[in-house]
Amino acid sequence: MARKAPPVDPKLALAIGISAVSTASILVRFSSSNPLVIAGYRMVFASLLMTFLSLRSFSQLVQLSRRDFLVLLGSGLSLAVHFGSWTASLDYTSVAASTVIVDSSPIFVVILSYLLLREGVTFREMIGIVISIMGASIIALGHFGTKSSLFGDFLALIGAVSLAAYLVAGRDLRAKLDLAPYTSFVYGIAGFSLLSLASVVGVPLLGYPEREWLIFLALALIPSGLGHNSYNYALKYLKASIVSVSILGEPIGASILAAILLAELPSLTTVFGGALVMIGIYAAVSSQ
Repeated sequence: MARKAPPVDPKLALAIGISAVSTASILVRFSSSNPLVIAGYRMVFASLLMTFLSLRSFSQLVQLSRRDFLVLLGSGLSLAVHFGSWTASLDYTSVAASTVIVDSSPIFVVILSYLLLREGVTFREMIGIVISIMGASIIALGHFGTKSSLFGDFLALIGAVSLAAYLVAGRDLRAKLDLAPYTSFVYGIAGFSLLSLASVVGVPLLGYPEREWLIFLALALIPSGLGHNSYNYALKYLKASIVSVSILGEPIGASILAAILLAELPSLTTVFGGALVMIGIYAAVSSQ
Protein backbone atom coordinates (compact mmCIF):
# COMPACT_ATOMS: atom_id res chain seq x y z
CA MET A 1 0.00 0.00 0.00
CA ALA A 2 1.45 3.36 -1.05
CA ARG A 3 2.23 5.87 1.68
CA LYS A 4 -0.11 8.85 1.69
CA ALA A 5 1.56 12.01 0.40
CA PRO A 6 1.97 14.90 2.89
CA PRO A 7 -0.69 17.63 2.51
CA VAL A 8 2.13 20.15 1.94
CA ASP A 9 5.53 19.30 0.45
CA PRO A 10 7.99 19.32 3.41
CA LYS A 11 10.62 21.00 1.21
CA LEU A 12 8.22 23.84 0.43
CA ALA A 13 7.50 24.14 4.15
CA LEU A 14 11.24 24.49 4.81
CA ALA A 15 11.56 27.25 2.17
CA ILE A 16 8.71 29.17 3.81
CA GLY A 17 10.30 28.60 7.21
CA ILE A 18 13.65 30.05 6.11
CA SER A 19 12.04 33.23 4.77
CA ALA A 20 9.94 33.78 7.89
CA VAL A 21 12.65 33.00 10.46
CA SER A 22 15.09 35.39 8.73
CA THR A 23 13.02 38.32 10.01
CA ALA A 24 13.44 37.40 13.69
CA SER A 25 16.77 39.08 14.41
CA ILE A 26 15.64 42.29 12.71
CA LEU A 27 12.43 42.44 14.76
CA VAL A 28 14.43 41.81 17.96
CA ARG A 29 16.79 44.68 17.07
CA PHE A 30 13.79 46.98 16.58
CA SER A 31 12.67 46.30 20.16
CA SER A 32 14.05 48.13 23.20
CA SER A 33 12.71 45.62 25.74
CA ASN A 34 14.62 43.13 27.89
CA PRO A 35 15.57 39.95 25.95
CA LEU A 36 13.68 37.73 28.42
CA VAL A 37 10.52 39.76 27.87
CA ILE A 38 10.91 39.79 24.08
CA ALA A 39 11.45 36.04 23.91
CA GLY A 40 8.83 35.29 26.58
CA TYR A 41 5.96 37.17 24.98
CA ARG A 42 6.96 35.87 21.56
CA MET A 43 6.47 32.33 22.87
CA VAL A 44 3.31 33.09 24.85
CA PHE A 45 1.57 34.70 21.88
CA ALA A 46 2.70 31.88 19.60
CA SER A 47 1.38 29.35 22.13
CA LEU A 48 -2.03 31.05 22.24
CA LEU A 49 -2.21 30.94 18.45
CA MET A 50 -1.34 27.25 18.32
CA THR A 51 -3.68 26.40 21.21
CA PHE A 52 -6.56 27.86 19.21
CA LEU A 53 -5.53 25.75 16.20
CA SER A 54 -5.14 22.59 18.29
CA LEU A 55 -8.57 22.47 19.98
CA ARG A 56 -9.66 19.43 17.97
CA SER A 57 -6.50 17.42 18.64
CA PHE A 58 -5.48 18.66 22.09
CA SER A 59 -6.56 15.33 23.60
CA GLN A 60 -3.40 13.78 22.10
CA LEU A 61 -1.42 15.33 24.96
CA VAL A 62 -3.45 13.37 27.52
CA GLN A 63 -2.53 10.10 25.82
CA LEU A 64 1.22 10.63 26.17
CA SER A 65 3.23 8.34 28.39
CA ARG A 66 5.18 9.69 31.35
CA ARG A 67 8.39 9.38 29.37
CA ASP A 68 6.90 11.30 26.41
CA PHE A 69 5.61 14.02 28.72
CA LEU A 70 9.09 14.46 30.21
CA VAL A 71 10.56 14.73 26.71
CA LEU A 72 7.88 17.33 25.90
CA LEU A 73 8.81 19.29 29.02
CA GLY A 74 12.50 19.08 28.10
CA SER A 75 11.71 20.29 24.60
CA GLY A 76 9.94 23.37 25.97
CA LEU A 77 12.74 24.19 28.41
CA SER A 78 15.32 23.75 25.64
CA LEU A 79 13.35 26.17 23.49
CA ALA A 80 13.25 28.67 26.37
CA VAL A 81 17.05 28.51 26.71
CA HIS A 82 17.43 28.87 22.95
CA PHE A 83 15.28 31.97 22.60
CA GLY A 84 16.48 33.58 25.82
CA SER A 85 20.18 33.22 25.03
CA TRP A 86 19.93 33.97 21.32
CA THR A 87 17.74 37.07 21.81
CA ALA A 88 20.21 38.36 24.41
CA SER A 89 23.15 37.70 22.04
CA LEU A 90 21.83 40.35 19.64
CA ASP A 91 22.54 42.99 22.29
CA TYR A 92 26.25 42.13 22.19
CA THR A 93 27.23 40.91 18.71
CA SER A 94 26.25 41.47 15.09
CA VAL A 95 23.19 39.98 13.41
CA ALA A 96 25.44 38.05 11.02
CA ALA A 97 27.66 36.54 13.76
CA SER A 98 24.71 35.72 16.00
CA THR A 99 22.64 34.01 13.32
CA VAL A 100 25.61 32.07 11.89
CA ILE A 101 26.59 30.74 15.33
CA VAL A 102 23.07 29.93 16.51
CA ASP A 103 22.37 28.22 13.20
CA SER A 104 25.32 25.90 13.69
CA SER A 105 22.75 23.80 15.55
CA PRO A 106 22.73 21.10 12.81
CA ILE A 107 26.20 20.07 13.99
CA PHE A 108 24.85 19.53 17.50
CA VAL A 109 21.76 17.82 16.04
CA VAL A 110 24.05 15.23 14.43
CA ILE A 111 25.82 14.66 17.75
CA LEU A 112 22.63 14.50 19.84
CA SER A 113 20.88 12.31 17.26
CA TYR A 114 23.74 9.86 17.60
CA LEU A 115 23.69 9.95 21.40
CA LEU A 116 19.92 9.96 21.95
CA LEU A 117 18.29 8.55 18.82
CA ARG A 118 21.08 6.16 17.80
CA GLU A 119 21.25 7.71 14.33
CA GLY A 120 24.77 6.91 13.07
CA VAL A 121 27.50 9.50 12.44
CA THR A 122 29.39 9.08 9.17
CA PHE A 123 32.95 10.12 8.31
CA ARG A 124 31.55 12.91 6.15
CA GLU A 125 29.51 14.21 9.07
CA MET A 126 32.62 14.23 11.26
CA ILE A 127 34.52 16.23 8.62
CA GLY A 128 31.64 18.70 8.48
CA ILE A 129 31.68 19.09 12.26
CA VAL A 130 35.42 19.89 12.20
CA ILE A 131 35.00 22.47 9.41
CA SER A 132 32.12 24.16 11.25
CA ILE A 133 34.11 24.36 14.48
CA MET A 134 36.95 25.98 12.52
CA GLY A 135 34.54 28.54 11.09
CA ALA A 136 33.02 29.38 14.46
CA SER A 137 36.55 29.76 15.89
CA ILE A 138 37.42 32.27 13.15
CA ILE A 139 34.34 34.34 14.02
CA ALA A 140 35.33 34.29 17.69
CA LEU A 141 38.94 35.23 16.88
CA GLY A 142 37.65 38.19 14.89
CA HIS A 143 35.96 39.38 18.06
CA PHE A 144 38.94 38.67 20.29
CA GLY A 145 39.63 41.67 22.48
CA THR A 146 36.02 42.82 22.27
CA LYS A 147 34.48 41.29 25.36
CA SER A 148 30.90 42.23 24.52
CA SER A 149 31.06 40.57 21.09
CA LEU A 150 32.68 37.43 22.47
CA PHE A 151 29.98 37.24 25.14
CA GLY A 152 27.34 37.62 22.43
CA ASP A 153 28.98 34.83 20.43
CA PHE A 154 28.91 32.60 23.53
CA LEU A 155 25.22 33.31 24.10
CA ALA A 156 24.52 32.43 20.47
CA LEU A 157 26.44 29.17 20.92
CA ILE A 158 24.24 28.29 23.90
CA GLY A 159 21.29 29.03 21.65
CA ALA A 160 22.64 26.62 19.04
CA VAL A 161 23.06 23.72 21.46
CA SER A 162 19.64 24.23 23.03
CA LEU A 163 18.00 24.53 19.61
CA ALA A 164 19.55 21.20 18.65
CA ALA A 165 18.09 19.60 21.78
CA TYR A 166 14.69 21.05 20.89
CA LEU A 167 14.86 19.70 17.31
CA VAL A 168 15.92 16.22 18.40
CA ALA A 169 13.13 16.07 20.97
CA GLY A 170 10.70 17.26 18.32
CA ARG A 171 11.81 14.51 15.96
CA ASP A 172 10.86 11.98 18.64
CA LEU A 173 7.54 13.56 19.61
CA ARG A 174 6.23 14.63 16.20
CA ALA A 175 5.73 10.97 15.33
CA LYS A 176 3.10 10.88 18.12
CA LEU A 177 1.65 14.39 18.15
CA ASP A 178 0.10 16.63 15.51
CA LEU A 179 1.84 19.95 14.90
CA ALA A 180 -0.62 22.24 16.72
CA PRO A 181 -0.88 20.44 20.10
CA TYR A 182 2.88 19.83 20.14
CA THR A 183 3.84 23.44 19.48
CA SER A 184 1.13 24.95 21.68
CA PHE A 185 2.44 23.07 24.70
CA VAL A 186 6.14 23.52 23.92
CA TYR A 187 5.78 27.23 23.16
CA GLY A 188 3.72 27.63 26.33
CA ILE A 189 6.39 26.01 28.49
CA ALA A 190 9.07 28.20 26.91
CA GLY A 191 7.08 31.41 27.30
CA PHE A 192 6.06 30.74 30.91
CA SER A 193 9.65 29.87 31.84
CA LEU A 194 11.10 33.01 30.24
CA LEU A 195 8.53 35.40 31.73
CA SER A 196 8.86 33.74 35.14
CA LEU A 197 12.62 34.25 35.04
CA ALA A 198 12.14 37.86 33.95
CA SER A 199 9.85 38.46 36.93
CA VAL A 200 12.31 36.82 39.35
CA VAL A 201 15.18 39.07 38.22
CA GLY A 202 13.00 42.17 38.50
CA VAL A 203 12.13 42.87 34.87
CA PRO A 204 8.59 44.37 34.56
CA LEU A 205 6.13 42.30 32.52
CA LEU A 206 3.63 45.09 31.79
CA GLY A 207 3.62 48.78 30.92
CA TYR A 208 5.24 48.56 27.49
CA PRO A 209 4.26 50.94 24.66
CA GLU A 210 2.06 49.76 21.81
CA ARG A 211 5.06 49.54 19.46
CA GLU A 212 6.70 46.90 21.68
CA TRP A 213 3.54 44.78 21.88
CA LEU A 214 3.28 44.88 18.07
CA ILE A 215 6.88 43.64 17.81
CA PHE A 216 6.16 40.81 20.27
CA LEU A 217 3.09 39.86 18.23
CA ALA A 218 4.99 40.05 14.92
CA LEU A 219 7.68 37.74 16.33
CA ALA A 220 4.99 35.27 17.35
CA LEU A 221 3.17 35.34 14.02
CA ILE A 222 6.02 35.44 11.48
CA PRO A 223 9.23 33.73 12.66
CA SER A 224 7.46 31.48 15.22
CA GLY A 225 3.95 30.93 13.89
CA LEU A 226 4.98 30.65 10.25
CA GLY A 227 8.72 29.94 10.45
CA HIS A 228 9.24 27.47 13.29
CA ASN A 229 5.91 25.78 12.65
CA SER A 230 7.11 25.08 9.12
CA TYR A 231 10.17 23.38 10.61
CA ASN A 232 8.04 21.42 13.05
CA TYR A 233 5.71 20.34 10.24
CA ALA A 234 8.67 19.03 8.26
CA LEU A 235 9.98 17.08 11.28
CA LYS A 236 7.14 14.61 10.85
CA TYR A 237 8.38 13.63 7.41
CA LEU A 238 12.13 14.32 7.45
CA LYS A 239 15.04 13.50 9.76
CA ALA A 240 16.01 16.17 12.30
CA SER A 241 19.39 16.66 10.60
CA ILE A 242 17.72 17.34 7.24
CA VAL A 243 15.34 19.87 8.75
CA SER A 244 18.15 21.58 10.62
CA VAL A 245 20.26 22.05 7.46
CA SER A 246 17.54 24.32 6.08
CA ILE A 247 18.54 26.78 8.80
CA LEU A 248 21.59 27.53 6.63
CA GLY A 249 19.44 30.01 4.76
CA GLU A 250 18.68 32.15 7.81
CA PRO A 251 22.10 33.84 8.25
CA ILE A 252 22.04 34.87 4.59
CA GLY A 253 18.53 36.27 4.75
CA ALA A 254 19.08 37.93 8.13
CA SER A 255 22.39 39.49 7.03
CA ILE A 256 20.80 40.94 3.89
CA LEU A 257 17.94 42.42 5.92
CA ALA A 258 20.39 43.80 8.50
CA ALA A 259 22.43 45.49 5.77
CA ILE A 260 19.31 47.05 4.24
CA LEU A 261 17.34 47.96 7.38
CA LEU A 262 20.06 48.43 10.01
CA ALA A 263 23.04 49.45 7.81
CA GLU A 264 24.98 46.66 9.55
CA LEU A 265 27.60 45.01 7.34
CA PRO A 266 29.34 41.85 8.58
CA SER A 267 33.12 41.88 9.10
CA LEU A 268 35.44 39.89 6.84
CA THR A 269 36.16 37.36 9.61
CA THR A 270 32.42 36.88 10.14
CA VAL A 271 31.85 36.38 6.40
CA PHE A 272 34.76 33.92 6.06
CA GLY A 273 34.06 32.08 9.30
CA GLY A 274 30.35 32.00 8.57
CA ALA A 275 30.99 30.53 5.14
CA LEU A 276 33.07 27.76 6.71
CA VAL A 277 30.33 27.05 9.25
CA MET A 278 27.72 26.70 6.50
CA ILE A 279 30.03 24.57 4.31
CA GLY A 280 30.67 22.30 7.28
CA ILE A 281 26.98 21.95 8.07
CA TYR A 282 26.18 21.22 4.43
CA ALA A 283 28.92 18.58 4.29
CA ALA A 284 27.64 17.01 7.51
CA VAL A 285 24.00 16.58 6.59
CA SER A 286 23.56 16.95 2.82
CA SER A 287 24.26 13.27 2.21
CA GLN A 288 21.09 12.46 4.15
